[in-house]
Amino acid sequence: MDAELLHSPVVGMAEEEEVDMTDWNLPLAFMKKRHTEKIEGSKALAQSWRMKDRMKTVSVALVLCLNVGVDPPDVVKTSPCARLECWIDPLSMSPQKALETIGANLQKQYENWQPRARYKQSLDPTVDEVKKLCTSLRRNAKEERVLFHYNGHGVPRPTVNGEIWVFNKNYTQYIPLSIYDLQTWMGSPSIFVYDCSNAGIIVKSFKQFALQREQELEVAAINPNHPLAQMPLPPSMKNCIQLAACEASELLPMNPDLPADLFTSCLTTPIKIALRWFCMQKSAKLVPGVTLDLIEKIPGRLNDRRTPLGELNWIFTAITDTIAWNVLPRDLFQKLFRQDLLVASLFRNFLLAERIMRSYNCTPVSSPRLPPTYMHAMWQAWDLAVDICLSQLPTIIEEGTAFRHSPFFAEQLTAFQVWLTMGVENRNPPEQLPIVLQVLLSQVHRLRALDLLGRFLDLGPWAVSLALSVGIFPYVLKLLQSSARELRPLLVFIWAKILAVDSSCQADLVKDNGHKYFLSVLADPYMPAEHRTMAVFILAVIVNNYNTGQEACLQGNLIAICLEQLNDPHPLLRQWVAICLGRIWQNFDSARWCGVRDSAHEKLYSLLSDPIPEVRCAAVFALGTFVGNSAERTDHSTTIDHNVAMMLAQLINDGSPIVRKELVVALSHLVVQYESNFCTVALQFMEEEKNYAVPSPANSTETGNVTPGRDSPAIPRLRSVNSYTNLRAATTSRTLNKSLQNLNLNEEGGPAAFSPGNLSTSSSASSTLGSPDNDEYLLSFETIDKMRRVSSYSSLNSLIGVSFNSVYTQIWRVLLHLAADPFPDVSDLAMKVLNSIAYKATMNARTQRILDSGSLTQSAPASPTSKGTLIHQAGGSPPMPGASSSSLTNEVPKPPVREAPPNRPPYTPTLGGQAPHSQQFPRTRKMFDKGPDQTAEDGDETAAHRSFISVSLQTGLCDWSAKYFAQPVMKIPEEHDLESQVRKEREWRFLRNARVRRQSQRITQRGVTRLDDQIFINRNPGVPSVVKFHPFNPCIAVADKDSICFWDWEKGERLDYFYNGNPRYTRITSMEYLNGHDCSLLLTATDDGALRIWKNFADQRNPEMVTAWQGLSDMLPTTRGLARRVSIYLDRSKQGGAGMVVDWEQETGLLMTSGDVRVIRIWDTEREMKVQDIPTGADSCVTSLSCDPQRSLVAAGLGDGSVRVYDRRMGPNECRVMTYREHGAWVVKAHLQKEPEGHIISVSVNGDVRFFDPRMPESINILQTVKGLTALDIHPQANLFACGSMNQFIAVYNSNGDVISNIKYYDGFMGQRIGAISCLAFHPYWPHLAVGSNDYYMSIYSAEKRLR
Repeated sequence: MDAELLHSPVVGMAEEEEVDMTDWNLPLAFMKKRHTEKIEGSKALAQSWRMKDRMKTVSVALVLCLNVGVDPPDVVKTSPCARLECWIDPLSMSPQKALETIGANLQKQYENWQPRARYKQSLDPTVDEVKKLCTSLRRNAKEERVLFHYNGHGVPRPTVNGEIWVFNKNYTQYIPLSIYDLQTWMGSPSIFVYDCSNAGIIVKSFKQFALQREQELEVAAINPNHPLAQMPLPPSMKNCIQLAACEASELLPMNPDLPADLFTSCLTTPIKIALRWFCMQKSAKLVPGVTLDLIEKIPGRLNDRRTPLGELNWIFTAITDTIAWNVLPRDLFQKLFRQDLLVASLFRNFLLAERIMRSYNCTPVSSPRLPPTYMHAMWQAWDLAVDICLSQLPTIIEEGTAFRHSPFFAEQLTAFQVWLTMGVENRNPPEQLPIVLQVLLSQVHRLRALDLLGRFLDLGPWAVSLALSVGIFPYVLKLLQSSARELRPLLVFIWAKILAVDSSCQADLVKDNGHKYFLSVLADPYMPAEHRTMAVFILAVIVNNYNTGQEACLQGNLIAICLEQLNDPHPLLRQWVAICLGRIWQNFDSARWCGVRDSAHEKLYSLLSDPIPEVRCAAVFALGTFVGNSAERTDHSTTIDHNVAMMLAQLINDGSPIVRKELVVALSHLVVQYESNFCTVALQFMEEEKNYAVPSPANSTETGNVTPGRDSPAIPRLRSVNSYTNLRAATTSRTLNKSLQNLNLNEEGGPAAFSPGNLSTSSSASSTLGSPDNDEYLLSFETIDKMRRVSSYSSLNSLIGVSFNSVYTQIWRVLLHLAADPFPDVSDLAMKVLNSIAYKATMNARTQRILDSGSLTQSAPASPTSKGTLIHQAGGSPPMPGASSSSLTNEVPKPPVREAPPNRPPYTPTLGGQAPHSQQFPRTRKMFDKGPDQTAEDGDETAAHRSFISVSLQTGLCDWSAKYFAQPVMKIPEEHDLESQVRKEREWRFLRNARVRRQSQRITQRGVTRLDDQIFINRNPGVPSVVKFHPFNPCIAVADKDSICFWDWEKGERLDYFYNGNPRYTRITSMEYLNGHDCSLLLTATDDGALRIWKNFADQRNPEMVTAWQGLSDMLPTTRGLARRVSIYLDRSKQGGAGMVVDWEQETGLLMTSGDVRVIRIWDTEREMKVQDIPTGADSCVTSLSCDPQRSLVAAGLGDGSVRVYDRRMGPNECRVMTYREHGAWVVKAHLQKEPEGHIISVSVNGDVRFFDPRMPESINILQTVKGLTALDIHPQANLFACGSMNQFIAVYNSNGDVISNIKYYDGFMGQRIGAISCLAFHPYWPHLAVGSNDYYMSIYSAEKRLR
């Protein structure tokens, strides 16, 4: 480009911005989630939040060795010294009374935390008393937990050998008690609390003894004669928890202001000791008037959260829980803080003990060990809460003023809110999460807490897992009993998030009657649609594969509630209502009959034509499970099934592959239900297929001959394409059925088809279908394709009665059609269904034949699921022995002539004339190969077979739809986020587009005087038949018969070459770039009416098919498929048809399709459905389409020389607004200019170019160019047109009809002549012309260099 042009300041900003907006306003096609991601559910997260083993501490042993008044010899006490035990001064009463009072008090303190346990005190005991106590408690507790509390303030310190001390009977001696024995008596699971000096020694000894036990167990296990092996096995100490007051080398604090049992006080009366300790700190002087006496008078009860004492206790619980959750590993947190209420309380209080005792140089020890928590920041929040509470005390007590509640919870919620709003994606979880949990208990903050919790859960599945691991589940389950309306939207949102991540909660919901809550939300007409959608999603999870849930919701009237909302304007609600219905009657017959009574199936029909593909999908799913029930069949239900089947069959040409996939699965349910009927139909079709010669469209030209291009050594191997790992991609290389020979009738009497007779002698037949991943199918794609085409013009009534012919035959045809679907996933599923029935049918026919060899009247075997519908009952006559049914009645098939080995499919080896029952076992047995002589009518055989169809046939649609609820709903999508990479890339593309438009416009406005500068030439892998420039990239797509090659025309290199996947007898006849301004997709149209859309081409990734559908279902078969190059020299009108022609409107997302048909069919790509069929009113094919979105006009050139203009806003009878019959022959191209006053330019084979004004009945201008045109294109901007003729040259004309260039020879290619022109195309903006010729060369010509 000229440097001055690039930087010219002439271009005002205004113009540039105006141009830029054009791209932003264009809609994108095929970029929805269903196109960009795989249709499957999310990986299930491992469940770690559920407590697999909740436990209770059921028995508590309180062992106090105080020996009041006698100090142990190894401790020198200070004076004064800490004296209080359980807040009682032992010297204030007689020693015995003091001991009993202290024991009773300790029991009361423990009972605050676990009132239901059995408490046994053992005061100043002997070894035997301890043994008796421990063994009896363990015996009563069975598998539950036992607590052993040891106070050793009146005995010596524990020994290094692992002993603690008790007394002898008359208190004259201290007696050692081995921890090893204590372990044996206590068993496991247990928890031990040691309040004595040097307590850490006990913890160490305990671990050593536990290890010793493990080793003894191992020895005993290996050697049965070992003395230990005869003894009762010592219990494992894995589940034992220990809390000790100090390290092995430390003494307990003796400060007289503290209780002597400081550790016990922290564990059992945490608030009392925490407040005392607070007052003893220097900082307490800042709170005037607070004394230790005043603390005793704090009003309220610990368990009443509205009182000062209760509120402090609540805050303390929240803070210690939060510290533990933030510091501990998750599994340890679950084990210590969630498994057992008493253990959790003791550990929360242990965190306080660590904080207080460390200030007196004492370090409490626990096993399992905890990381240090005494410096955690949350303790400051606790000090503040205590400060605020105590500062009110004097006035409350003296003047009786009201208590002001602590702002602690509100502030913590604010901190959580800040975390949510200021967050980045990857960071540590918010530390306030456990506090949010505590706040749910308070009515004051509940609404706000639920709102924030919902926003947190919305961050994704990881957030849901975190919240569940904190223990949110029981709280939100309990809240479902609340009747507060304002909580409904929040709870529904939270539950949708939970169930999207962990659907196993369905059982808990039903058990607690939670489903009723969501039924009432769904039935509430004042609820916004989003919330009803979430409610119906939750209900859909509750009834999913869960019988109890289905029954509960059926009684809750779910079906009627859902049916009322089927036509809600909100599409996601419609989708989930349908899925929910489909799941409630899945394998649940009473729900199905309830649906029948409400005529649910008829109400669902309206959704089959819904504008949103996902909703159509959900409706097909619901109808599929509706007919897929395996219960007993009555005539009534059969009629309904037939009805539903015929309604579903209408979706055979739906534009969305997800709908057609769901359709195959829905029909497969029907096939399983009426298996025997389908077996009969299958046999009949296989017979027909054998006896008919198909007038193959490929006959006349390519009898078994492959395009010369394929054999040429220069051709590189095609790139494999992900979506084509299926059977058909392989047909090019694998000789499944030498397809084309098979399609013709050979001299030997036609191809070796699959008939029961033929299969019975094959050793591999019985195993071919066995596993779904076996790619050698019983019916190959070619056979199925042939059957499909046979069935359309062969009478099937020969064998089967009329009533049969109706439904089963039509459904079989639908399945045949779907097996040839252009989208691989759909055809693979359909192939599975067809093959499983074909396999069943041939096996059944064979076994029947063996059982009653020679009998003539023969019935299709009744499958156990249907009621033995024999053929005669169905209204037909018994099959007569004749050509058509010979294979059913052959006694021992002698290999007929037509089964000559050269023509047999490769996988049926001939076993000579062996009798069928000598069928050999294949080496590997497949899943339903029962062996030679067993009949296929065993019940379990069918069960196995049925599970094969249903297990292998799932589309993952429901799970994929559920992912919506697991993903963030509130986050702005990436493309709207101005800073995201997606957005920046898009901005870059749009700037590039604007530049291309601006610069090319300048060149074309100056006028192009020559166009013969060859800027690119290369040999294409196949003969080019269609070429298409990318509007803004330097990339050009070149299609040959069935593959597409991408070239970079600036660098001159090949970017990609891949197989389009169309069958052998079809060819690509047109291509379009969709979303060319942004993320480009390539649409290819083949002459069998199939449209395929590709992404990821030409960029080093594997090309992937985004979607594919049958754009035109009724392409006329007779004229189809002649390869262009054969008849390039013939007159166009005698040549094969026009194939399929398309025109794409990016502005509206509409795709016009036509060709060898009598209609112009308009597809709406947004809805992926046909919106209009415009009858052409002509008797010949459409050869060219051009549309103008502004005027809603479509101009079509036809094979009879007429040019017709249609207004698509009008009805089918009056939409043809103009017909020009001025051309005498085939119209090569009709182009409708996009300006408001734009003309139609049309050119026929004879070279006459005519200009029409759509408002005038005659042409306004005529130019004559060369005769015998083979290709032509018109430049949309520069008013140039180029003609390629059979005389092997290209002429380029301007709009006045002057030749500006004649191109006859390749540049610098040894002066070689250009081959016969096969295709031409102009670049939409630049003055570039691409030319493909029959000698495989692809060249591009452009205007002179100085212009560019």
